[in-house]
Amino acid sequence: MDNHVLWYKEKQVLRTIESLKKNNMEGYFVENTEELKQLLDTLMEEKSVVGVGDSMTLFSEGIIDYLRSGKYTFLDKYEEGITSEEKKQIYIQNFSADTFLSSTNALTENGELYNIDGNGSRVAPMLYGPKQVIIVAGINKLVKDLKEAEIRVRNYAAPIDAKRLGKDTPCTTLGYCVDCKSVNRICNDFVVIRRQFIKDRIKVIIVDKELGY
Repeated sequence: MDNHVLWYKEKQVLRTIESLKKNNMEGYFVENTEELKQLLDTLMEEKSVVGVGDSMTLFSEGIIDYLRSGKYTFLDKYEEGITSEEKKQIYIQNFSADTFLSSTNALTENGELYNIDGNGSRVAPMLYGPKQVIIVAGINKLVKDLKEAEIRVRNYAAPIDAKRLGKDTPCTTLGYCVDCKSVNRICNDFVVIRRQFIKDRIKVIIVDKELGY
């Protein structure tokens, strides 16, 4: 990558981490998957209870398999053969987890997390419940402000995710959001996290890779 682009991205990451700190959230930057896993090891105690939200980032970085290693008590919503009722119970258990791991749809330079969710099972534990929330985000999730965040999520992340899920919505045909009223719509909960009461409850790890949608 061009050195000038690297310089720009470094400045963007530093601004974002500084903003997160001002908002009572902790920010980290890692260069690769190995550094990510090493950092997670320091942030999560062995045998502690860990839940996850839907995240292509966690799969692509091998974090789901990492959590299945036996080192943690993993609330595995992806376990083969799990029933819808069992998955629902895991969603409830996530609220009392020691750590809830997920990604975010967008992260602003002002240190804000912007997410759009279908049924709230991912964003709800971010807001309340788990002792700590760890957000893993590729550098592609960084945006300037909430305006850019909404544009990114509604016209890029959400249509791609709806396509992945096989939803029959206008965006899976058009490739962009028209704020539809489809029964299959996945854009139901729009959540902005600006700040935390409990200092460093939310920890954001920015990875120097393009991850997820």
